[in-house]
Amino acid sequence: MQDTELLHEGLALMGLGMGFVFVFLTVLVISVTLMSKLIGRFQPAPVASPARGKSVKSSASKEADDEVLAVISAAVHRYRSSRRR
Repeated sequence: MQDTELLHEGLALMGLGMGFVFVFLTVLVISVTLMSKLIGRFQPAPVASPARGKSVKSSASKEADDEVLAVISAAVHRYRSSRRR
């Protein structure tokens, strides 16, 4: 084979590969768009109800939030102290 024939075959293979990828991605974008429209049509987003006022957290929920905050703070402190060494 001569160099020009090899170059032409390489370019043809590159064009075929790029064309296949382009067609595949185009089909993928179209199918995702259509599925999104179908889902929006048959299952619309729920309407948010207006808030009736500020909700009051119970004391158990407040304690759980404090405990989670303490655990996260301890983990961050331990991580930062181990990175300094």
